[in-house]
Amino acid sequence: MTTPSISPRPTTPSAPSGSHPANAKPEILALSVAVAGWLLPGLGHALLKMWGRAAACFFTVATLVIVGAGMRGNVFPRSGEDAFAKLGYIADMGAGTFYYLARSLERDGPDVSHANGDYGTRLLATAGVLNLLAALHAYEAMRGRKA
Repeated sequence: MTTPSISPRPTTPSAPSGSHPANAKPEILALSVAVAGWLLPGLGHALLKMWGRAAACFFTVATLVIVGAGMRGNVFPRSGEDAFAKLGYIADMGAGTFYYLARSLERDGPDVSHANGDYGTRLLATAGVLNLLAALHAYEAMRGRKA
């Protein structure tokens, strides 16, 4: 009776699939596109030559910020006193540079005691979350996962 010979496998360490040096440059480019899309809404898609999406993102986020600030919605500052204010700040900062536009339009301060101000706060947060989702889409499109 003969036993089959088992040859040992080489014991070279294998790197995880995502950490290969050849994958590093496309990952950095994808992150750069996402950051650009976050800073200026639509820029990530413009860099990918997705002109329709770029224009839609830019004008939608810009309109939501201008209308939300015009309704005297609350633009949350960095120093939030509770969890809601901190989440509001993260949502507002999602609008990128438009966050500072909203801050500059908020001359008289927020007026959330009326329905307009409350809806304005929601529009500002929606602009930020929409821009974060658009930046994520640009990131995934750069990686080839989305069309």
